[in-house]
Amino acid sequence: MEILYSDKDMVVCVKPVGLDSEREVPQELGGEIFPIHRLDKNVGGVMVYARTKAAAAALSKAVQDGSLVKEYVAKVHETPPENGDWTDFLFKDSTKNKVFVVKKERKGVKKARLEFVRLDENLVRIRLHTGRSHQIRVQFASRGFPLMGDHKYGSKDEATAPMLFSCCLTFPWKGKTMRFEKLPDWV
Repeated sequence: MEILYSDKDMVVCVKPVGLDSEREVPQELGGEIFPIHRLDKNVGGVMVYARTKAAAAALSKAVQDGSLVKEYVAKVHETPPENGDWTDFLFKDSTKNKVFVVKKERKGVKKARLEFVRLDENLVRIRLHTGRSHQIRVQFASRGFPLMGDHKYGSKDEATAPMLFSCCLTFPWKGKTMRFEKLPDWV
């Protein structure tokens, strides 16, 4: 696993596709590790983990107040608009481990927002404002742009995993702005 940054408080790494971000990655990093956010097992990318409870609290606060910014790249089917700012209501059916866009708020429904810019015909860069389960996958698929390799949400190609990658994390840390970026080999 590639380590982008490490000190006594945190470690920033590139999670490979196929590892569980909450169980397997902390074991590989060794020592006491606190997951701050998660990525689906079939998605890779930049993640930050805390090494202390104090760092975990500070980083978790950054997630909650929106000062930890998560950006992704994705390859999608069809050609999406040049840019967008999408807000939807998402409902997760836990029995099927699938998420659906619904028309209005009700019990179990959460608001989801993302912004994106198209980089080329099928490549988008996305900024998450909320971190909902399968959010990017569902919001793009619901508009006719399923992620390549995302068979759960409509892709019919032969890729073995969704072409989605957490490419950048930016967050405040001890008076500085920390920024870590890594692009996947398919960009």
